[in-house]
Amino acid sequence: MIRKATAIWQGTGKEGTGHLTTASGVLDSTPYSFKTRFENEKGTNPEELIAAAHAGCFTMALAFQLQAAGFTPTDLSTEAAVSLVPEGAGFKIDKSALTLKATIPGIDKAKFDELAAAAEKGCPVSKLMNAQITLDATLN
Repeated sequence: MIRKATAIWQGTGKEGTGHLTTASGVLDSTPYSFKTRFENEKGTNPEELIAAAHAGCFTMALAFQLQAAGFTPTDLSTEAAVSLVPEGAGFKIDKSALTLKATIPGIDKAKFDELAAAAEKGCPVSKLMNAQITLDATLN
């Protein structure tokens, strides 16, 4: 399985602008720029997209872990907070902090923690990252 996205950029790094498009069409010439990345201009940025990918991947991985263990969640809600920090003359992503809030009938805390940890380790986006990944999981 191969998924594709295209980035188009015009101009300098600080003054230029770009657009992101995914093969699925979910992103279609979605703007990104210095201002969407480092300020608060409307548009997206790579870190936001990585956060969305990590939150989605982990949450789906957990749903599969739960299913295999015989549990059906009522609600799984995950936020991923990706940190972009200075490194030398550039930047690096050094952390993705996952915050999970879950409602799962019939599960105990020990089993929940075990399955959440397995999902975090098994999620393909977690495996891709060369960054610290943390998980703060709450069972309601």
